[in-house]
Amino acid sequence: MDSENDLLVDAVLASPKYKDICRELIARIASQELGKRRNAKEALKATKNKLHQVSGAYLETRVQYGGWLNELRAAAQSGQREDLLHVCARVMSYHASTRERLPILDRFYAEIFAHLPPIRSVLDVACGLNPLAVPWMPLAAGAEYYACDIYRDMMDFLQTWLKMINVGGYTRACDVIQQCPTHKVDVALILKTIPCLEQLDKAAGTRLLQAINADYLVVSFPVRSLGGKSKGMTEHYEARFRELAAREQWEIKRLLFSSELVFVVRKLPGQGNY
Repeated sequence: MDSENDLLVDAVLASPKYKDICRELIARIASQELGKRRNAKEALKATKNKLHQVSGAYLETRVQYGGWLNELRAAAQSGQREDLLHVCARVMSYHASTRERLPILDRFYAEIFAHLPPIRSVLDVACGLNPLAVPWMPLAAGAEYYACDIYRDMMDFLQTWLKMINVGGYTRACDVIQQCPTHKVDVALILKTIPCLEQLDKAAGTRLLQAINADYLVVSFPVRSLGGKSKGMTEHYEARFRELAAREQWEIKRLLFSSELVFVVRKLPGQGNY
């Protein structure tokens, strides 16, 4: 079975669309699908379909990391903040998750960080292109930023970006269900991540929230689908989050934006909701 799984993983990685996804995630999905499908051909198709659902559907195929870095570098060196924000926003539009947030970006982090103490370290889980929003975040001087996602080329791009703007930290390609970073941070951003992870593993949300070592969590959910449908999504995801938090002693602040439902969590024992 291991050799069959390896062959299936290699076949997925041979596809241009999936060649930069971390091998550990593909291997886990492939193993699951081999156990459910009649043959390797069906398992390959099912594995690619699952990868599309949890990642490929969100990222434009026209990624141009080299060109984007040149534009970002020029904007950063210009010293004109508005030029840098413009380029960051344009690049973020290539990922569905950050594109949905662009109309509210000026308010989004201002309102969230108003409920947080000074933040000196951030973990951005399944980040997509969200680290490009660092200029909108009121971080403390010298703050470090750690980001992880499943695309190796995206993480290389974002590592160069963080260095470009003199922000310490690192990026890492990994499957957060199997290899969630556990080093201590002030706040972890888990933005529209749990629904995707729970497509792969229904217990992933619970395990992720327990594994993360942060004083604060910012957990968000979409209020509409990629196709624009919104009926019942806010209520559904609020109920799901309350279920995840039911056994925890957390302070929870609920924020509702036009495109996103956000919960700001303070992970302290013996505290209730507020």
